[in-house]
Amino acid sequence: MFPPLAYLQWIKGRPAAAEHDLGSSDLRRLAADDPDEPVPPRLRGLSPPTGDALLRERVAAEYKIDESNVLLTAGATHGGFLACATAAALARERGADAEADGGDPADAVAPDDAGGPQPCALVEKPGYEPLVETPRGLGSRVARFCRPEPTVALDPERVGAAAPDLAGPLAHVTVTNRHNPTGVLTDRETLAETAEATAQHGGYLLVDEVYAPYTVGDGEAGTAFGGPTGAGLPATVTVGSLTKFHGLGGLRIGWITGPEAFVERARQVEQHVPALAAPSVALARRFFAHRDDLVADARDHCRRNHDLLASFLDARADLDGVVHPGSPFAYLEHERTDGDAMSAAAWDAGVLVVPGRFFGMDDGVRVSLGRAPAECEAALAAFGRVLDDL
Repeated sequence: MFPPLAYLQWIKGRPAAAEHDLGSSDLRRLAADDPDEPVPPRLRGLSPPTGDALLRERVAAEYKIDESNVLLTAGATHGGFLACATAAALARERGADAEADGGDPADAVAPDDAGGPQPCALVEKPGYEPLVETPRGLGSRVARFCRPEPTVALDPERVGAAAPDLAGPLAHVTVTNRHNPTGVLTDRETLAETAEATAQHGGYLLVDEVYAPYTVGDGEAGTAFGGPTGAGLPATVTVGSLTKFHGLGGLRIGWITGPEAFVERARQVEQHVPALAAPSVALARRFFAHRDDLVADARDHCRRNHDLLASFLDARADLDGVVHPGSPFAYLEHERTDGDAMSAAAWDAGVLVVPGRFFGMDDGVRVSLGRAPAECEAALAAFGRVLDDL
């Protein structure tokens, strides 16, 4: 049911092996050091939190929502899995109830039984492979809706038009914000309109927000870590983590937000899989104790890398693409070759960039500036030499 994920198999080991890493999208400031040291370099030496605020309280306060709307998870991947599984379970139960209402009440399938029609997931295209394969592995039928080029904007009308054609009850519509791999950012109003279109067909809007904090200004008022969020919107579930913007992937700290009934059902689903570890929770509380300084540092890192990538693209007449405001990653196409050839040539020269085929965009590559700005500047120079020789 759960096939190998082509992108994750391809990327494994490459960031460490590459001389120049333009593939990793998390903002890593320091290289990993002693593997037996449990405290990440970014948190080392910082004082522990004062007071007794729980981690769930801190996350809820970040989004200005109630604690009952937050479930802590072992990273964003775990959060996405729980969100998909929960939405699928609710869709099955809803479909079973609808079938029973239209027929003999004795034929009703109880929520705990394995009955009910096959739920459907509607996932953005182009998009990140696990967002397609995870619901499929959980037994949902997956359909796609397009975010059309060149803008790749999220269009609520496209979601509303695609939902009625599904072969079963709609479990969820899945989008990324920022969009992966292009970096397009969607505002809260558009997310709200998309959630409304989804709710009209009984499903939840699932927003993967791991890249939403990638902004270069102070951010919008009332948003998490400075970026727009769908948290608190009706029929909306968001996934976030400390991995990408904060460079703390080793902690495996993430969360989902959603309506209280959805989060409560997700707690029941969570009982079937491992949960997050107490040491990670303690270190995440340390992060929140120094939240303002660490977010400001991440914001500066993001701004500097965005400026480097934007300047690089401006100087290359052979590249086509857009570095969206605030984004340190972008999808770029070359005038003389496709994404696989560009990525292969770069790899031969010690430069890691990700072929767009892993996102359904064969003509280009995703270029991500996650490392320290000085490292990224050297990596872009090396990548430029590769492009000169194509």
